Amino acid sequence: LQDHHLDQVMDQLLAASIDAADIYFQNSRLESWVLEDGIIKEGAYNIEQGVGVRAISGEKTGFAYTDEIELPSLLEAGRTARAIARSGGRGSVRVRGVMPERYYYEPINPLATLTETEKVELLHKLDAEARRQDPRV
Repeated sequence: LQDHHLDQVMDQLLAASIDAADIYFQNSRLESWVLEDGIIKEGAYNIEQGVGVRAISGEKTGFAYTDEIELPSLLEAGRTARAIARSGGRGSVRVRGVMPERYYYEPINPLATLTETEKVELLHKLDAEARRQDPRV
């Protein structure tokens, strides 16, 4: 997606009767390892991503979501959120301002900071320490 694609979605959202709108992007990654009796028994890796769209018209709010981060899917989610917020009501349009970019998190994937070998070594060290602390582990 390019910036002008997001402008296109926001322009669609902020048409007549919509007071405010937001687009939220999500991308999360999960990795898990299971160490049992000193042996790696399981491993899993999962990626979840998507886009949420919110449209507000007076007291009504419409939400829509898509797993696909592509322009056609965002436009469809925008139409859906807008239709929900507009249903049965009237309102005015406010001119939107450009929000400054805010970074809440560093764009560093902590899962990529260690190799698989380093992760397995860390698991073995943690297992050894837990057993040292209490042999019932």
